[in-house]
Amino acid sequence: MKTSDFYYDLPEELIAQTPLQQRDASRLMQLDRKTGQVTHRTFRDVIDLLNPGDCLVMNNSRVLPARLLGTRPTGGAVEVLLLRDLGDNRWECLTKPGRKTPAGTELSFGGGLLRARVVDALEDGNKIIQFQYEGIFLELLEQLGQMPLPPYIKQTLADQERYQTVYSKELGSAAAPTAGLHFTEEMLRAIEQKGVRIAFVTLHVGLGTFRPVKVDDVTNHHMHSEYCVIPDEAAQRINQTRQNGGRVICVGTTSCRTLESFAKEDGSVEPCSGWTDIFIYPGYHFKAMDGLITNFHLPESTLLMLISAFAGKEAVLEAYEEAIRERYRFFSFGDAMIII
Repeated sequence: MKTSDFYYDLPEELIAQTPLQQRDASRLMQLDRKTGQVTHRTFRDVIDLLNPGDCLVMNNSRVLPARLLGTRPTGGAVEVLLLRDLGDNRWECLTKPGRKTPAGTELSFGGGLLRARVVDALEDGNKIIQFQYEGIFLELLEQLGQMPLPPYIKQTLADQERYQTVYSKELGSAAAPTAGLHFTEEMLRAIEQKGVRIAFVTLHVGLGTFRPVKVDDVTNHHMHSEYCVIPDEAAQRINQTRQNGGRVICVGTTSCRTLESFAKEDGSVEPCSGWTDIFIYPGYHFKAMDGLITNFHLPESTLLMLISAFAGKEAVLEAYEEAIRERYRFFSFGDAMIII
């Protein structure tokens, strides 16, 4: 299976640069998993496509304002992107310019409110940075940090909350679980009033989400690891849904990867936490997920491979071609697809 099998040609003007004024006003493409039939809808129609007794699984991770702009001892600018909390005030980070931040480099942010030292350089180019500060680190991040938008978004985000889901709670992601950006609090209330249960899991999204697949053979690609949690309440709701014959519908590939990482063969899950590097591509046998709400993904990406595993590569690529013809908006701030 070749990486190039998942290529499609996307006009650059279809890459959404800003979110719509109303979250739930996005367009929604419905893809029938069995027939490949496509129906064009509005995201608010999701409520009509859910049945009483179904369960929506949603990732409640919240994005860190993890992009820090500071200075090096020379006075030169530096950009630091927080990737992973290693404890003891140490973080795995990306730095720019990477070559000018070797181990031992002292860094300053916010006029010295936050200071740091590069303590190690990893083989992949990432750095281990130890921070020094007074007060609470997350409060300093809220004050000094910026939202780490994906590299294909060139415009500045006016309201940083638009890169958070309305149900975001657990701080720790380097990128948003973007399928959830379309939901409003009113929609969530209407969904629950219909008798659909909501189960919140957590997967802290890493920047590996945006790393391209650089191997020709898909099976040789190694996924980045991400930390995830299935709380007790979520496990109970998911298991009860399956026992009662309802559908488990994941909101986003991160929710899908969380469930599929820890589900048993019968689709049941237990409360758990841990790291996952699960890589889902065509040929994978899904154990826990019956439906998926997701955005439109980059060509040749692991996310496109995941939805191709769920709905069939040919059907997915045909649906993407129709989305291009119909001028859907793509990627993080773009439109959505539901596969059921």
